Amino acid sequence: MVLSVLEEMRIRSLGVIDDAVVELSPGFTAVTGETGAGKTMVVTSLGLLLGGRADPALVRIGAKNAVVEGRIAMPDGASAAVRAEEAGAELDDGALLISRTVSAEGRSRAHLGGRSVPVGVLAELADELVAVHGQTDQQGLLKLSRQRAALDRYAGDAVAVPLAKYGEAYRRLRAVAVELDEIVTRARERAQEADLLRYGLDEIAGVEPRAGEDVELAEEAERLGHAEALASAATAAHAALAGNPEDPEGVDASTLVAGAHRALEAVRSHDPALAALADRIGEIGILLGDVASELAGYADDLDADPLRLAAVEERRAALTALTRKYGEDIASVLAWAEQSAQRLTELDGDDERIEGLTAERDALRVELGGLAQALTDARQEAAERFAAAVTAELGSLAMPHARVSFEIRQTEDPEGVEVGGRTVAYGPSGVDEVELLLAPHPGAPPRPIAKGASGGELSRVMLAVEVVFAGTDPVPTYLFDEVDAGVGGKAAVEIGRRLARLARSAQVVVVTHLPQVAAFADRQLLVEKTNDGSVTRSGVKVLEGEDRVRELSRMLAGQEDSETARAHAEELLAAARADA
Repeated sequence: MVLSVLEEMRIRSLGVIDDAVVELSPGFTAVTGETGAGKTMVVTSLGLLLGGRADPALVRIGAKNAVVEGRIAMPDGASAAVRAEEAGAELDDGALLISRTVSAEGRSRAHLGGRSVPVGVLAELADELVAVHGQTDQQGLLKLSRQRAALDRYAGDAVAVPLAKYGEAYRRLRAVAVELDEIVTRARERAQEADLLRYGLDEIAGVEPRAGEDVELAEEAERLGHAEALASAATAAHAALAGNPEDPEGVDASTLVAGAHRALEAVRSHDPALAALADRIGEIGILLGDVASELAGYADDLDADPLRLAAVEERRAALTALTRKYGEDIASVLAWAEQSAQRLTELDGDDERIEGLTAERDALRVELGGLAQALTDARQEAAERFAAAVTAELGSLAMPHARVSFEIRQTEDPEGVEVGGRTVAYGPSGVDEVELLLAPHPGAPPRPIAKGASGGELSRVMLAVEVVFAGTDPVPTYLFDEVDAGVGGKAAVEIGRRLARLARSAQVVVVTHLPQVAAFADRQLLVEKTNDGSVTRSGVKVLEGEDRVRELSRMLAGQEDSETARAHAEELLAAARADA
């Protein structure tokens, strides 16, 4: 399988580095140099390229910003390349260019394939491109959550599938539990709310308002309050239009219009225009007659009963009492009543809801217990394989008698879920606490690696774990920062040998101070300072031939020109080549 390769990094104004280029290649590259020369800046630079936190303190004193640029060769169809192109990046002759700038004020910018992108996009690519390991990663391996995550990662779908099902049931159970708790906790408040709603609905039901009734009654009250004036006006208007029986000599509009109509009718045949006017006057006469008839009926039907007025006002007062409490008009009151009835149904259904939620919660707890058991079983099976593989790797790292195992345990909790006949605590990742144990030699009891491993042993356990991962879930590039800390002698040689074997299937970059490790590298880079304490472009160089022997001699004895050290360095290189 063709993997991505980190080909080059250019580092400017970062820490002690002024301007340097780190040229990398496939296989095993060792980065060496005096303490404080800036070797760790290689790790820091790569961390920035892959979305790590930007610390303005890293910017070289006197510089405005630090810049790290990287070039990663991408095989066709690589998922990282696809994700980069989705973000707008363009590949440069099959390579992905990444740039990260950190200002002295703390601002950070990222560019991917010539496009400005959020830093988070770089972080998304990190898991697929590079696995970075340093002293902080070793400390991270001591956390139980990290150990469980490592086991789950190794197990693959055997754990991922039941874990996904478990997670879905866990989230549903949490949602049901929260809703149930909210209903039970607020029972008193909800009961008070229900009582207020019942009172309001009873009050409205007692009045029995109709939609629009308040408007109708307001109009009727206005009419009844002015009944005499209205009747007098209607009578006067009727007399003006149709005449007054008590005054037969009076002139009314209907009589006058009728006379005008007769006058025109007598001559209409002589002029069509005059005939049209006659027709219009005839229409006016008909309209006057209709209005006069309605006025007469209005006056006869007008109710001036004071008892009716009192009844109307009393009804309006009842409606007004409702609108003061429940809405600006009767339409709003009726809408409130409808909504409140629905809400009351919900509140009155709390007992049923509580019963239903309780049943659902209990069913989910049973389901969760079954899923948790399946998850535990999958982890147990994977733990045996994982431990055996890591133990085998430790045999290749000068720990032939060491044994690695996992303890998978649960904690009793009366509020938990039942698994295997026990009620145990549970969380989003299951019920298991996973702890990596190490027995460094026969007869020694397995102990947590935090207590049972020295610094050197922890480094080798971590390397063994990563090598096992490389066989099941490989990444293109591994970067180790002093993974050989606390190690020396034969163990250092075995670490170098194992890193070289890992480099057969991936790119491996190691920042090391051990010549036994550096000797196994396919390429060795030297980081050295100038007289002013900075690392310049010429300060990171590839060591070959005599220069590499001198550097290994310095690493061995601190004396580049010591004949004994040189002989030992040449012996290391020869042994490493023979092992390859």
